[in-house]
Amino acid sequence: MKKIGLAYAMAGEIESLLRQGEGKLLETVAGVSVYEIEPGILAYTSGVGKVNAAIGAQIFIDRYQPDWIVNAGVAGCYHDVPIGTVVLADSFVQHDMDTSPMGDPIGYVSTVNTIEFPTDDVPLAKRILMQLGVEHVTGKVATGDAFMTRGPRADWVAKTFHPYLCEMEGCAVAQTCLRNGVKFTALKSVSDRLCKENNAAEYFNFAEAMVRLNRVVLPFAQALRDQEENG
Repeated sequence: MKKIGLAYAMAGEIESLLRQGEGKLLETVAGVSVYEIEPGILAYTSGVGKVNAAIGAQIFIDRYQPDWIVNAGVAGCYHDVPIGTVVLADSFVQHDMDTSPMGDPIGYVSTVNTIEFPTDDVPLAKRILMQLGVEHVTGKVATGDAFMTRGPRADWVAKTFHPYLCEMEGCAVAQTCLRNGVKFTALKSVSDRLCKENNAAEYFNFAEAMVRLNRVVLPFAQALRDQEENG
């Protein structure tokens, strides 16, 4: 059976999925908790930030050999869209990666030698969401170890990378999957909007945004698993 892994940062993001799928805790390794949601679909929490996300993804890949990892979580949005809007990521960048003094472009990640990390088979992911009747938008996500609020740094990220969303884990998971040859995609729910003065206050209602997203994540993972099974 093909295996889909669902990557979350925080326990608060995965709670509604566990209630929905009656997830069973399999183990906790180095702070990474892994759950079986149903046959062929596992989920884990890694912790907040790029290092935790990369550690979690590598532990999960090493121990469970997934065919595909789907990063699910909340994110700040550069557009004035409703809280809870579902966003299918088509690519990721790391806005805090800067070796430009060495002659590299901003955002360049050595070893894998790229700035942008495309997600896998966006047309398939879009088709699944459409079949599920899920309204969504598609866009680029900027990852970095900073909670982004309205101001000069957020403006610089917008002008430099032109992302739709900004968050703290996704590109680290994307990079780990790339180096391990594992397919990767991401579904995000808008928790706050960088165009608002109070986006940090908006964020504290992220549990509501995640309940909406987790209603989508499980059927999306089921359809992805079935697609992988049937070729």
